[in-house]
Amino acid sequence: MSERVVLHYFNGRGKMEAVRWLLAAAGVQFEEVFLTKREEYEKLLNDGALMFQQVPLVEIDGMQLVQSKAILNYIAGKYSLYGKDLKERAMIDMYSEGVSDLMDLVIMYPLTPPENKQKYLSNIEQKAKDRFLPVFEKGLGNSQFLVGNQLSHADVHLLEVTLMLQELLPTILSRFPKIQAFQEKMKALPTISKFLQPGSARKPPPHEAYVKTVKEVLSHLFK
Repeated sequence: MSERVVLHYFNGRGKMEAVRWLLAAAGVQFEEVFLTKREEYEKLLNDGALMFQQVPLVEIDGMQLVQSKAILNYIAGKYSLYGKDLKERAMIDMYSEGVSDLMDLVIMYPLTPPENKQKYLSNIEQKAKDRFLPVFEKGLGNSQFLVGNQLSHADVHLLEVTLMLQELLPTILSRFPKIQAFQEKMKALPTISKFLQPGSARKPPPHEAYVKTVKEVLSHLFK
């Protein structure tokens, strides 16, 4: 019997969605405990579960993992999504960090005040087109994957962030044919295809109720 993997976060994307994507790509089942009240977050604090007083929190292999990069790297290493050697891992880390920088911009969009949303969206579009997407387009070259000849967590995160970008900016990949082809190949992988189906653990784009819950539970960050 495999050990339970339990995710503690909100019922929404945020910093946990990349973890859900990676576990799903690896074919790993997981449970979720959703934070809905400030008291639930405080209990995790009081229980000593949050090393740096932050979520996401993932329970796996008898550990309580926090910090997104540590969580993702552990899962990637455990399920052979982290390259074949140290050099490949370095390249995977570089691409993953670039994806993470772009993802952070996208994640903050729903939390942006309404009067600033259009300006913020324009900033996302400019940085995506000029700074990030050209790197991934070049990185794919004539290969199906960003690094080496096998799937890595950099590929999974790139699919996730480009799909999220298209939700906000539907035509943003028009000048990036290799990324478009990459998306189609990735979506055809059985575990990812399953995750993209209705009823999976994949979360929808953030809505007002989700934003309200995040701000209430983490009220100390929004004062």
